[in-house]
Amino acid sequence: MRERDEEQPYNDLMGDILKRHREEGGMENLKGRGKPLSREYFSGDTLQHFQRIAKEAGYKPHWLELQDEIREDVRLLAEYMSAGIAVDMDERITDINRKLAKYNRACPRPMQKGPVTLATVYQAAERLKLEEGQLDG
Repeated sequence: MRERDEEQPYNDLMGDILKRHREEGGMENLKGRGKPLSREYFSGDTLQHFQRIAKEAGYKPHWLELQDEIREDVRLLAEYMSAGIAVDMDERITDINRKLAKYNRACPRPMQKGPVTLATVYQAAERLKLEEGQLDG
């Protein structure tokens, strides 16, 4: 190691924040303080714990919000197609694919989706017709 590396102290930003919070008494009123940890706490990995806690707190990641928007946009286009309402499909599909590109950059790799095409909208319209038929009958 070089001398310069040894001279620079380790910078633990989160550790410093927690230490300051503890010194100010912020750790005294934590939920579950002094109680044993549940077995569930020791199962799974850190990401799974974060996702569970975030979900319980009502947090929704940006990529999930985008997923809902994309699904709603495709459903709306499918409804237009089924009802024979004229819209600029190419422009709307391009807008959906822009959102989809943002979604794919933000979401976990296994959840990434391919581009939306006119065929995708047609399939969604067919599903809508089936669902309506099941509700009517």
